[in-house]
Amino acid sequence: MRILIADDNELIRRGVAEMLANEASLEVCGEACDGMDAFQKAQELQPDMVLLDISMPGISGFESARLLRQSIPHIKILIMTFGDQLQLLPRALEAGADECVDKARLASDLLGAINNLRAAAGEKEDPNAKNASRPRDGLSGSRDKSQEPDHLAQPFQN
Repeated sequence: MRILIADDNELIRRGVAEMLANEASLEVCGEACDGMDAFQKAQELQPDMVLLDISMPGISGFESARLLRQSIPHIKILIMTFGDQLQLLPRALEAGADECVDKARLASDLLGAINNLRAAAGEKEDPNAKNASRPRDGLSGSRDKSQEPDHLAQPFQN
């Protein structure tokens, strides 16, 4: 699976890339430093998945997810965020994201979230992946509109 990492923090991008480098079935095909860069590189590189930070210069991760979902409907979008993930999850899903992971828990939850998306797409989970199962605390959320309560389909408002 080819993955594009989009985050304005170079240390986060490098850390995620290093984590994914240990997984034989995952390839980091590129990095982006803002939302528009993520959109443009996804058009160029055609990754299977984009890991998007919510808060980036220029257009946000939410807007980038909307653009990606419109232009590359099959792409998997995983939102990475610091903050109240439960509060941001409905907005991320509404924007077109498939999954949301708290950056504070990337080390323990990222590979499980990626494997959940792979399974949803019909790909086999990498049996050698570390932390391959879904986080037990329920803080990672994924897109399944058929089981989503109506109130989650509404846009997030402050």
